[in-house]
Amino acid sequence: MKKYITLALLFVSILSYSQQMSLEKGRFYYGGNRIGNQETKNLLATNVKAIILYKQAKSKEALGGFLLGFGIGLTVGDLAIGLFSDKEYPSVMTYAGLGSIAISIPVLSGRKKRYEEAINIYNSEHKELKLGTADNTMKLNAIANQNGFGFQLKF
Repeated sequence: MKKYITLALLFVSILSYSQQMSLEKGRFYYGGNRIGNQETKNLLATNVKAIILYKQAKSKEALGGFLLGFGIGLTVGDLAIGLFSDKEYPSVMTYAGLGSIAISIPVLSGRKKRYEEAINIYNSEHKELKLGTADNTMKLNAIANQNGFGFQLKF
């Protein structure tokens, strides 16, 4: 019986190899494979701080993208009006568009830092433990939830 338990724990430890998440060129990779936004969100949901940082970065990305697009649209629209009519070209629309573009730059620049912080939190929580290191500890916890009682083995 003792041999079976040891063998089962060995197989579980091999299967529980944790992979690292990374951010390269604005795309998320998990174990070398590209993952989508929903998968990234599901992986980061294990830590409250990581998911909050991820959501803040997504909000900054959405707001910054809107401001950038709005600014470019106003500037190009005013340029088209100035080219095809007798109105004076640099009007209020151009200045508002340039202001919107200028505001979008700092908004968009802060998102990468938040993505990286969220990934670092995830990776530090799910770091790979090598056999024979001091960090390699096993914990046995009693757990109770709406499904019943049980034991949780962490290693």
